[in-house]
Amino acid sequence: MKVSIVIRTLNEGKYLDELLDSVESQEIESWGCEVVVVDSGSTDDTLSIAKKHACKVVHITKEEFSFGRSLNIGCEAATGDALIIISGHCVPTDKRWIYNLCKPLEDGHAEYSYGRQIGGPESYYSECRIFEKYYPQKSQIPQVGFYCNNANSAILKSTWKKYLFDEELTGLEDMELSQRLVEDGGKIAYIAEACVYHYHDETWAQVKRRFERESIALQKIMPQVHVTFLDMIRYTFSSVLIDSYSALRSGKFFKCFSEIIQYRFFQYWGSYVGNHEHRKLSHAQKEAYFYPQTKELSHEQASGCIITHESQ
Repeated sequence: MKVSIVIRTLNEGKYLDELLDSVESQEIESWGCEVVVVDSGSTDDTLSIAKKHACKVVHITKEEFSFGRSLNIGCEAATGDALIIISGHCVPTDKRWIYNLCKPLEDGHAEYSYGRQIGGPESYYSECRIFEKYYPQKSQIPQVGFYCNNANSAILKSTWKKYLFDEELTGLEDMELSQRLVEDGGKIAYIAEACVYHYHDETWAQVKRRFERESIALQKIMPQVHVTFLDMIRYTFSSVLIDSYSALRSGKFFKCFSEIIQYRFFQYWGSYVGNHEHRKLSHAQKEAYFYPQTKELSHEQASGCIITHESQ
């Protein structure tokens, strides 16, 4: 089997070299491997790093860019049987990442897989809590539901060709495709052993915008989702309390308290702005989507939820 790694980039120089070093050190048995970088106008050292690592580089203008369109361009340029999609600011945690992520595809257990994500030392505390909630330590092959995340995923090229990513969405192109796949009887696998560090260097305005545009995209995937202003207040208040209690127990309360308040406020404000015009959502769906419970979600529950896809 040949594997193609597709990376969307826009000024990803901070972590790209580390990511590509990790790719080159992967233990992939007899598989072949190539890297395709889809760049949308980087002005930092992204392109020189890609050149140093002998990546295939294709370009898309900022005016043409959408998450789905850039991925379709990269997947079309790729020659692998399996297409790994990873964010330019994610770094695998070990040398078996590629193998673990793609093995269920080779074995026929799934057509689309995604791996675990964890934060780094400088990640926002609340974002690390979100990662813990959505990416548990136990794999599910195949999983129940259609949740998926293209910050760390793999899809058979034949499956991608059949479905393609929606080029009009403002985000969540992964969940939109996986929803269609599951509706047709396809299978998705969650691979906890295929883990990456996911680094976000965002301002508070960028955090808000990320959740806002993902909520806009959710209108097509789950048009019944609706969040009121009172929901926003309740979810923000509850999540701040729960995160603060967790931080207190871990000895990080005084360091992280202000950050927790800001992160959760901008998260739910962005979600509200993107969703407040939706039709009424059932109480059960609303709780699964927004409520900041600390326990890990089942993958069926996660299919009704959305988190940090973001700048994947």
